[in-house]
Amino acid sequence: MQGNKTRRIIIRGLWGLAALTALFYLFCLPRDLFKGEGWSAVVIDRNGELLGARIAEDGQWRFPPGDSLPEKYVKALIEFEDRWFRWHPGINPVSIARSAAANIRSGHVVSGGSTISMQVIRMSRDRERTMWQKMVEAVLATRLELRYSKDEILGLYASHAPFGGNVVGIEAASWRYFGRPAGEMSWAEAATLAILPNSPSSIRPGKNREKLLAKRNRLLFRLFKNGEMSRGDYGLACAEPLPPEPSPLPSYASHLVDRLALTEDRSRPIRTTIDINLQRRVEDIVSRHSDLLATEGINDMAAVVADVNTGDVLAYCGNSSPYRKRPGSDVDAARSPRSSGSILKPILYCAALENGTLLPGSLVADTPVNINGFAPQNYDLTYDGAVPASEAVSRSLNVPSVHILRKYGIESFLSTLRECGMTTFTRSAEDYGLSLILGGGECRLDEVVSAYASMSRSYAQGKTDFPLSDKVALWHTFNAMSEVNRPDEIDWHVIRSAGRTAWKTGTSYGYRDGWACGVTPAIAAGVWAGNASGVAAPGLIGARTAGPVLFDILNLFPEKSWFSEPADNEGVLAPVCHLSGCIAGPYCEERDTLLIPQAGLRAETCPYHFRIDGENIFRLPPAMEWYYRQKHPEYGRKDRTETMPSGISPMEFIYPEGGSVITLPRQLDGSPGEMVFNLAHHDNDATVYWHLDNEYIGETRFIHQYRMRPSPGHHSVTVVDNTGNTISVGFTIR
Repeated sequence: MQGNKTRRIIIRGLWGLAALTALFYLFCLPRDLFKGEGWSAVVIDRNGELLGARIAEDGQWRFPPGDSLPEKYVKALIEFEDRWFRWHPGINPVSIARSAAANIRSGHVVSGGSTISMQVIRMSRDRERTMWQKMVEAVLATRLELRYSKDEILGLYASHAPFGGNVVGIEAASWRYFGRPAGEMSWAEAATLAILPNSPSSIRPGKNREKLLAKRNRLLFRLFKNGEMSRGDYGLACAEPLPPEPSPLPSYASHLVDRLALTEDRSRPIRTTIDINLQRRVEDIVSRHSDLLATEGINDMAAVVADVNTGDVLAYCGNSSPYRKRPGSDVDAARSPRSSGSILKPILYCAALENGTLLPGSLVADTPVNINGFAPQNYDLTYDGAVPASEAVSRSLNVPSVHILRKYGIESFLSTLRECGMTTFTRSAEDYGLSLILGGGECRLDEVVSAYASMSRSYAQGKTDFPLSDKVALWHTFNAMSEVNRPDEIDWHVIRSAGRTAWKTGTSYGYRDGWACGVTPAIAAGVWAGNASGVAAPGLIGARTAGPVLFDILNLFPEKSWFSEPADNEGVLAPVCHLSGCIAGPYCEERDTLLIPQAGLRAETCPYHFRIDGENIFRLPPAMEWYYRQKHPEYGRKDRTETMPSGISPMEFIYPEGGSVITLPRQLDGSPGEMVFNLAHHDNDATVYWHLDNEYIGETRFIHQYRMRPSPGHHSVTVVDNTGNTISVGFTIR
């Protein structure tokens, strides 16, 4: 009786032990074999070509695994490491026995007998190589075989095997040693990589090359004898030289690669929309131009190229000439906010056309202006009096652009910029003021190029989700931009093969940023030149520095198409005054018919034609007239009368503007200087009498300028001409 009880206890104990053993075996293999091992960031172009890579956090070049292993490598690996891999359950008793016998005969370990599965376990555990650990690896290898398929085990091995130095995994090894992906390896290269993990610290391309070559060729012979390759392939493979030591990885779009390496999932290759062939050519162009400009103290340059149809970025050069080490070379200038200069003027022009603020030919004032201390000037320091709005864009005139922004509204323009995808305009309209259109705000090159591309795409595809979607407004905008003088001095009107491009330049205040952006129906591109540090340079002008680079890039694209003209039903045909460009009024005799946006019907009716003494007369306000007639000798020839329309003063202050706050300049001795009042009068022979705060101070004739030194505080100046006309202006001296 007692014996039966003891027997039952022993049997139960054995069953319990068996159950515990089974449980241990079932759960002995960690769920994540290589936990804690990170991947290198591998960034590829749209077709899978390697743009660049960044090392894993543990300092290893360990590329994420591909979808499958190259067949040549699999055959070479199995032949070299584990011929019976496809049939054994994780351990090979025959190999273990043979290795044990060889070790006994040699008196030391010369062969391990490890299967590929056992090697995967050893790499995942990274323990000291002892007999006990060998036994543990054997047990875990059998468990590995139950969890994974044979191909998956091969994938684990190939992704984590050491290949010398800090090179881990077949993909990293193939790029470091051969400069191409593993899928393109030759037989000789596949055999080399099959051998390297066997003793990566002692045999590799940079060490014991003769021994490595002999082992590789022996493996190639075995593959040939097994019928895996032809005699010709075998001969070519044996003749192929070994690679040199690991070479640098490809490095294109390096700033983009840096950013993606920090933000994207590294467990798989990071695919971009970059076209590596275009990227190489753009980087060459940018670096060549930048190296020349560096002799002038302009060290940095960025460029972005986008596909209009998709919005995809095809080329991205965050900064030029990485080989030319200097402060700021690591700055991604394509994403850095920089003063916009004039690069946003086409967006304002298009928005103003679209909402009916003006028409393409609407005359805009181009006279000196001072708005609460803000006194914009044109680049050449001259004034035209009045210019068509389209010409203000093509000539990049600052003063007319300020008048357009003033009329359109700063808040409205800020809203438009934000809706166009520009993220850098975060301040209030009051904070930016009218200088917003002249570089008072900062923008990013990549976002400007994206906005230009969206304008072109909106035109072609009729998109209504983009803020600038009116086809007629866009058409007039592209036409105005195409009239900007090209840096190569090619006139597309004459040389049609040169192609027509809508483009714009920009130069920030103080010569710190040079811009050039252009767009066609297919491509949008932009270039920024300057110093990442913000240091100015005298020659840093957009048309001179960035313009030539832009056209070198655009010339990479053979297609020279232009935007198709919008149909009449996509806008409205309206009568437009030939002289003022505004909606024709009752006294406008010369009229043109122009296709304008539907909202253009709300634009201003011509304010410059009047009926005087039975004649229709074209008259500009005195300040505009004073400058306009200097460049338009035909102005007023038909009507020599000096009579002005009823209710309109023949005089106008050019400077200062009413309500201005003025700081008097200091003289060399520190005392306050004088300010010069400037007045335009329609009658060239008029005499004007000047009064400061109702006190007579003098008179002028022909040229109506008067110098005075008002004391700090609020003042008013009143002028009276010889026929009794009078006007006043108020201002404040700080």
